[in-house]
Amino acid sequence: MKNTNPLNRRRFLQTGLLGSSALAAITSLPATAFAGPTKAARDPFDGLKLGMASYSWRKFSLDQAIAMTKQVGLNYINLKDVHLALKSSTAERQAAHQKITDAGLTLMGGGVIYMKNDATEVRGIFDYAKESGMPTIVCSPDPEALDTVEKMAKEYDLRVAIHNHGPTDKKYPSPLDVLKLVKDRDARMGICMDVGHTVRIGEDPVVVIKQCASRLYDFHIKDVTEAAANGGAIEVGKGVIDIVGVLKALVEIKFPGHVGLEYEANGDAPLPGANESVAYMRGVLAAIG
Repeated sequence: MKNTNPLNRRRFLQTGLLGSSALAAITSLPATAFAGPTKAARDPFDGLKLGMASYSWRKFSLDQAIAMTKQVGLNYINLKDVHLALKSSTAERQAAHQKITDAGLTLMGGGVIYMKNDATEVRGIFDYAKESGMPTIVCSPDPEALDTVEKMAKEYDLRVAIHNHGPTDKKYPSPLDVLKLVKDRDARMGICMDVGHTVRIGEDPVVVIKQCASRLYDFHIKDVTEAAANGGAIEVGKGVIDIVGVLKALVEIKFPGHVGLEYEANGDAPLPGANESVAYMRGVLAAIG
């Protein structure tokens, strides 16, 4: 895989863009500390809606997922069905949304949700999203179901972000595979790019971001140990992904969707690794902003 920006975590910390002491200082300061004395406070995330894919907290309750999202300093969340069951009632869906809102978080969507080519099942998923206040459904529908999914997206006026799953995904290994199938469909049909799976199939994520920009509606950010099928999950900044280049590209295209940290490395105790990942991304954005 060609790397358009070869700065990895170690080199990033050594090049003078951001030393380790500066990183520690930046990540411990309030947002107002990023502004000059006569300027408005700088957005530490450069306009990106950096939040959590709640799959990161998959072994914990919704209340715990909300608390940990706040603890790592993020304000956005995308719910996996482990935190709000697909078979939940309307009242349960509304209560979950209210709980998230009351905590000061914004619910950006739900998923990943798998969809068979069954109109009744697809409608039930759209009801789930609409009643939960999810503006975007992150999903992996059977390709044969796309006509039905598109019809429902129009009817419910919800965005659909189809997720790529890399080397083992026979439907959508790459975001570019999704793009081919949605580019001529309704504008509500788009892509959730998983940067880890994209790198694991040997593609340059910066190039792919720019190619998919017009239909990129959700983004899963993570890091992996190798740019190969056997690449495993690791804290953001410790792996092989060009995180500097990825964040620069998202800022450059003014990406308005959810940039959800999907931290998968330690399901039993994810908070330290998630904290480290967020701190690294905050440091990168402070340096490139």
